[in-house]
Order: sequence, then C-alpha cells, then structure tokens
Amino acid sequence: MMHSPLTTEPLLHIGPLAISAPVIVTWALMACLATGAALLTRKLSVAPSRMQTVLELLVETVDTQIRDTMQTDPAPYRSLIGTLFLFVLVANWSSLVPGVEPPTAHLETDAALALLVLLATVAYGVRSRGVRGYMATFAEPTWVMIPLNIVEQLTRTFSLVVRLFGNVMSGVFVVGIVLSLAGLLVPIPLMALDLLTGAVQAYIFAVLAMVFIGAAVGEKPHPANDNQKEHA
Repeated sequence: MMHSPLTTEPLLHIGPLAISAPVIVTWALMACLATGAALLTRKLSVAPSRMQTVLELLVETVDTQIRDTMQTDPAPYRSLIGTLFLFVLVANWSSLVPGVEPPTAHLETDAALALLVLLATVAYGVRSRGVRGYMATFAEPTWVMIPLNIVEQLTRTFSLVVRLFGNVMSGVFVVGIVLSLAGLLVPIPLMALDLLTGAVQAYIFAVLAMVFIGAAVGEKPHPANDNQKEHA
C-alpha cells in the first residue's frame, strides 16, 4: 500500500543527495525505455518486420497527433512529445507491478515533468520567434496583459502537475484500499480501470504539452495552403 505522496522517505544517500523510491523507479523506467528503444531500432530495414511495423505505426500516430494539434511539421517535436507520452504511460502503469509505487503519484515527479514542458515551451518559442518576438507575446493583445500572461504561463504549468498527480494518486490509493479490504481478485476490475486512466492521463499530458508549445511557436500555414495560394 502506498504511503503519503506528499512525503517520501530516502532509501539511500549519495553524498549529500537523498535518493527516494520514486527516484529509483524513475531511473529504472528510463533505463528500460532507453534499452528497449535501442534494441527495437538496431535492425531497421526497408522490408519491415512485424515489430518494426508496430513501431512505425506508433511514430505515425504521434506525428498525426502533433500535426493535427499544432498545425505544423511534427519532426522537431516528435522526440519530446513521444518520450513524454511513453514515460508517463509506463510510469502510470508501473503501479500494477507488486511493491512498486508509480513515480507520477508523487508531486516531485509531476513537477519535474511540468517544468520540462515549461522549459520546452520557452525554448521552442524563442527558437521560432526569437527572444524579442517571444517576449512580445506576453504583451498581446496589449501591454496591460503582461502580468496576467505571465501568471497564465505559471498556472498552466501548475495545472499539469495537479491533473497528473491527482488522477494517478487517487487511482493507486483506491486500488490499494480495496485490495487491503477485499482480497486479491476483487480489485481486478479497478486495476483495469486504472490502466485505462493511466493511458488517458498520458495522452492528455502529451496533448497539453503540444497545445502549450504550439501556442508559443505560433500558427504556421500548411504547405497545402501555400500551394493553393500559389495556384490562385
């Protein structure tokens, strides 16, 4: 059963750094994802195998979602969005492993992921518009809105933390409570629901990251629209 997600006990110390269970689980998940990606992509070929076909379908799905959400070429954002989705998904589903607490059920992990999205939003915005152009977006539609636009940027980041933390933590707690009261087999439907919730939350987190980055980058016309204008 989970302890309070607001407090984490250190398992070991590396010098002055205290290492807690969510940190270790996060490292393990990152190592598994990196190793799996390396093994699955080391023998890519023109005639794809069944596994390569599945991987290509996954990448194409991510590209389609980025293209539909951000209205731009997905290539610059594919790695970030795909990695965020896969990590949050695997982290949410790690609760099904006996004795493992999902790192996304702890505030520090969700805050780190939200901070990563915030930094990516600023970085992509500056790369697309330039420093002055990106800073000018905070004065839209008028300079009076600068404080509100800054607060909006921070509250959007905070909303990512609260949404992911609340949904994952509540699901794990419910399954843990029912398991302790009803035995091993009764919580199985709730565990299936927890799987669905984890997948939905990973999808929502990735989509919100796309929305925030797309807003910072700014809308760009589709190549199809450019061709239509040229023919006109």
